[in-house]
Amino acid sequence: MLLRALELSDEAATRALGEALAPILRGGDILRLQGDLGAGKSTLARGLIVALTGARDAPSPTFTLVETYDGSDFALWHFDLYRLEAPEDVWELGLEDALDGGLALIEWPERIDGLLPDGALTVRLEVAGAARAARLEGDAAWKTRLAAAGIA
Repeated sequence: MLLRALELSDEAATRALGEALAPILRGGDILRLQGDLGAGKSTLARGLIVALTGARDAPSPTFTLVETYDGSDFALWHFDLYRLEAPEDVWELGLEDALDGGLALIEWPERIDGLLPDGALTVRLEVAGAARAARLEGDAAWKTRLAAAGIA
């Protein structure tokens, strides 16, 4: 269900959306980041990771496929599945551990369709001229949480 559509004027606005999402996320959540190359998935992820963990640097896991961070209440697992060879390979990256009380932040989640449980928040990013557009999709529980963050 579409919860909110946003215009993101630039890279800073994309990063700010990640920062705004951070306070409402908790262990056990799945955040699916979808969009073409260059749509802003990694930028949004960096804003979220810095806000949640205080990390100074949040590299994209394009080559490592996964980076982990210690948050104050739960671990954050940042997956970039663009180069994943087969969907079942995601288990070797620690997805099961991420789903067991961590926050799973997943770029290119469509590469493992059918392996993720229901209840995720999906952020679809699209290039819209010089700007970007974000579509936030999820269930009623996410609608409530987004409203609490002033996003819905």
